[in-house]
Amino acid sequence: MTQTPPPNNRPPRDPFSEFKDDTEVVEDIVQNGERIRRRGIYLLPNLFTTAALFSGFFSVVAALNGNFGSAAIAIFVSMVLDGFDGRVARMTNTQSAFGEEYDSLADMLSFGVAPAIVAFAWILQDIGNLGWIAAFVYVAGAALRLARFNVQIGSTDKKWFIGLPSPSAAAVVAGFVWTFHSFEATAFGFKVLMAIIVAAVGILMVSNIRYYSFKEVDFKSPVPFVFLLAIVLAFVLISLEPAIMLLLLFGSYAASGPILAIMRRTGHAKPINSGGETAEEHMETNEAGTPATSVSPDEPEAAGAPETSEKPDERK
Repeated sequence: MTQTPPPNNRPPRDPFSEFKDDTEVVEDIVQNGERIRRRGIYLLPNLFTTAALFSGFFSVVAALNGNFGSAAIAIFVSMVLDGFDGRVARMTNTQSAFGEEYDSLADMLSFGVAPAIVAFAWILQDIGNLGWIAAFVYVAGAALRLARFNVQIGSTDKKWFIGLPSPSAAAVVAGFVWTFHSFEATAFGFKVLMAIIVAAVGILMVSNIRYYSFKEVDFKSPVPFVFLLAIVLAFVLISLEPAIMLLLLFGSYAASGPILAIMRRTGHAKPINSGGETAEEHMETNEAGTPATSVSPDEPEAAGAPETSEKPDERK
């Protein structure tokens, strides 16, 4: 008589287990002085990064379809979303190296490729080689700006940005497109002027000109009541003519760097005393043969920062 084999009590095998293992994100991080391995990614900050990436991609699609106003607005929306991901990560303690890299790649599309394509599709394509060369100078400047920022995390004075931040550069280009796209800009001189502006903004991103970062502004301390009235007035002015006001705002910020640099050289402005060695001073020290002072790994924003934190605001 044949006996029935005992039932198999083992749980059924997950057919997607190997796929999960092969596609899982694994990070080696330093926590409490110990190196540990963390699996998976944090959802909340990366949702904001994905939304910013989507907005940048939408800007490209809108520009290719001739909707230049929507394309410019999408770049500003991407700026707002991009400003949240790092702050949300720090508030919820969900920093990660994956988030840092993902954010940087999203910035390259939203603030590097998208503004160049929007400007090229709008007006730069009408002036031939000069147009696409100016657009490429901007894209290359944004890529170099982001790469330099990534390798200088923790080694520069947080009070200053070295070079124009890429979101501000994108805002200048988007502001011009949003303000002037409804006009029949057929003059060749205006088209050449736009090519010069786009290329100049790209060069400012990789320059050594310092821009104030506003990171030392303390939003938790009490301020005079008139400050709140000024903020309300600013919102009112922006709401009346958002395109013009945003262009003036970010255009003034982009121009402030070169203007202050000239004033410092001529002695009309106080020289910068950051209290810390900048990247340029670090290079000059090495060229002079003096050993450079490195940042101690025990300091909170030194070695290990890219492993455990979202990319700091450049901006970001």
